[in-house]
Amino acid sequence: MSDPKHPDMIRWIWKSYMRAYRLPLIAAVFLMLLEGLALGGLSYMIKPMFDVAFSSGSTSSIIGVALGVAGIFVVRAFAAFGHRILMVHVGQRVAARLQSDMVAHMLTLDSSFFRENSPGTLMERVRGDAQAIANIWEVVLAAVARDVVSLLALLGVALSIDWLWVVVAVAAAPILTIPMGILQKRVRRTTTDSRASAAQISTRLDEIFHGINSIKLSGTERHEQGRVDREIDQFARTHLQSQANQGGIVAMVDIIAAIGFFGVLVYGGIQINAGVKTVGEFMSFFTAMALVFDPLRNLGKVSGAWQAALASLERIRRVFDERPSILSPAKPAALPGSATKAKIELRDVSFSYGDTPVLRGASFTAEAGKTTALVGASGAGKSTVFNLLTRLADAKSGKVLIGGADVTTLPLDQLRGLFSVVSQEALLFDETLRDNILMGRTDVGEKKLAHALEAAHVADFLPRMEHGLDTQAGPRGSNLSGGQRQRVAIARAVLRDAPVLLLDEATSALDAKSEKLVQEALDRLSKDRTTLVIAHRLATVRDADKIVVMDQGQVVDQGTHDELLARGGIYAQLYKLQFQDGSGRQSPQRASRSSQKGLKASATQTEPARWFLKRLFFRKQF
Repeated sequence: MSDPKHPDMIRWIWKSYMRAYRLPLIAAVFLMLLEGLALGGLSYMIKPMFDVAFSSGSTSSIIGVALGVAGIFVVRAFAAFGHRILMVHVGQRVAARLQSDMVAHMLTLDSSFFRENSPGTLMERVRGDAQAIANIWEVVLAAVARDVVSLLALLGVALSIDWLWVVVAVAAAPILTIPMGILQKRVRRTTTDSRASAAQISTRLDEIFHGINSIKLSGTERHEQGRVDREIDQFARTHLQSQANQGGIVAMVDIIAAIGFFGVLVYGGIQINAGVKTVGEFMSFFTAMALVFDPLRNLGKVSGAWQAALASLERIRRVFDERPSILSPAKPAALPGSATKAKIELRDVSFSYGDTPVLRGASFTAEAGKTTALVGASGAGKSTVFNLLTRLADAKSGKVLIGGADVTTLPLDQLRGLFSVVSQEALLFDETLRDNILMGRTDVGEKKLAHALEAAHVADFLPRMEHGLDTQAGPRGSNLSGGQRQRVAIARAVLRDAPVLLLDEATSALDAKSEKLVQEALDRLSKDRTTLVIAHRLATVRDADKIVVMDQGQVVDQGTHDELLARGGIYAQLYKLQFQDGSGRQSPQRASRSSQKGLKASATQTEPARWFLKRLFFRKQF
């Protein structure tokens, strides 16, 4: 039984993509009909060739038959060429639109969608499945128009000679209908498995190429090669099964042909010997039936190919059926009157990823135009705060406010327009430095761009670049050093000129010299902006207007650097441990020794403080 969803999907792909090209499709179908009729005409010309031209000995008869056969081949040639070009054009345009729409739709989906679907899977949807759908229409229309017409025309010629011969030729067909149905189901299942394996290979390769340096440094090349080999072997097996099942359908047609031709040759040969039928009639019938099995074979192929295409169509439709949960409200509130001077506030905010709680009633305020630092162990919820502010995720309970307005009541694009983000990874694209800084903006003049380059210290290293701003950054910015990538990201933020600046470990992975330059650029960028900073090293945040200490999704302390030191709480212990040698860059060994001494010296502190410090330093999470 066919899936009831299939007609809906077919209607959807027709209305959404194919109908716009109905004129070239109609022209292609017309040419396919001509090509199909040409086979019938060719088989029909065999009878006069043997019974008239050859038997009469007339040269004019021979020339007439020869011209008729040649004309049929010429018509068939032009018809085949024309519909091929038209269908390739339609197929590629449909594939391009489908791929573009899929990417556009994916870009609207929540971040959770991309956590649940690997890059390789999504790439296979956009490229592999979309191309499979586009290509199938040429096969389907050719089967419906050309091959069905060819089949009917050839059967018409055969029936006009002897209907009983036709019955003998196709007598074996009903026997193989059940095996062919089973093979069609297997084609669909194995094709689905094959696509999934292809997606897994893409994911694995993406991870390997992205983490090539880590693989080399850890000496795990053979391990990674083994993983890839297993994925490739799995794909090869599933693809072979899919192709074998499709080939089995075609083989069934050839088996039918073998039985049919055997019966016709025996039965027809007896009638010719008895003088009941002429050689011309037999040759015309034999030619028609021989040609019949060619469109039958094509129809067998399209049956398997269609099942494979349905598997791709189902996966594509599932992507389009995904809907974002984070949307602009139906009736959005106006942005705060002066967004640049609006304070940020979290009120008893809770959030979890699935069943894992991340924030547990967190509350704090970041004053407008000032710098607020978030410190705490990995997993304390600091980055989640950034995601909630920008609505990459929504709080389960509590409120996130900007200028007194709940972020969920604001227009999504305008809300995100309030923020500039500079993170530790400083994601760059495989484009020029200019493209990475402008990010598609066309309203930036050279003077404004030069100011951003100077403010971000990009101008310091730009003269050393062979092509200046037109230098390729490389995949994920691999042609640049860590400090250079950070400065390019800061230049991007300078041009964005958003009122709120979010800094996520922006200097943690840099050497001292690069850190100094990047920190200077960040200081310029954060001036007169509401700035939230995530940092593990206190050296980068002790001058903040407020420091918020977080642990396990809760705010456990907050205040200025001096206030926190004066209270002698957890922050004071952290400060003493990190800066007792006057440096915020201790080696891991010295940090470990220092933390142990600090813990012994703090015997009078509360037990929560002991646990917090152990978690931060002994597990190297701070």
